[in-house]
Amino acid sequence: MVSTQTWERRPLFRNEGWARLLVDVLYHYRGSAYLLHEFVTMPDHIHVLLTPTTSLEKAVQFIKGGFSYRAKKELGSSMEVWQKGFSDHRIRDAEDFLHHVAYVRENPVRKHLCERPRDYQFSSAWANVELDPVPQGLKPVLQEARYGAPEGAPLQNRKPNGAAEAAFLQNKKPSGAAGVAPFQGKADQKNPDQDKPGKIAS
Repeated sequence: MVSTQTWERRPLFRNEGWARLLVDVLYHYRGSAYLLHEFVTMPDHIHVLLTPTTSLEKAVQFIKGGFSYRAKKELGSSMEVWQKGFSDHRIRDAEDFLHHVAYVRENPVRKHLCERPRDYQFSSAWANVELDPVPQGLKPVLQEARYGAPEGAPLQNRKPNGAAEAAFLQNKKPSGAAGVAPFQGKADQKNPDQDKPGKIAS
């Protein structure tokens, strides 16, 4: 579970264009830098439940640096987007996984951005997104202890025919957007004071 904030907690992602671009960036690096299990884009921060396929620091760098690069190129913004660093929590077991899934999905409701999780289109609770499967070691507990359903189905919203991205992400990308280079600046430095086991950033 990774959480990171905007610079000075500015509500940049209250702007729909910014929020859409961030979700597009999350899907752009899905599969190459991480598996994507859950996410929510809040006005001034994001939470992402992922399994890195590279180092965690590089996975977060792709998200933050990739968004900053595209915001400059596609939104014409030169402002600072992110606070330095990020906080993370390693998922311990199936119960911990479910706790964080619920936290991510309920975050917009708690902040009065919507009435129900599935009404918030900039999160994994929205009906038209595809997510990577529940990590293999957690599936048996999720299936039998909590849901009694195969493959962790209540946590996975899948589109027909295996489409890889949310419907609202399938608009044509601006010229050259598909070949965006990864961020070339310094990798974010993790702040050890932010990593509190079991604690979730708001």
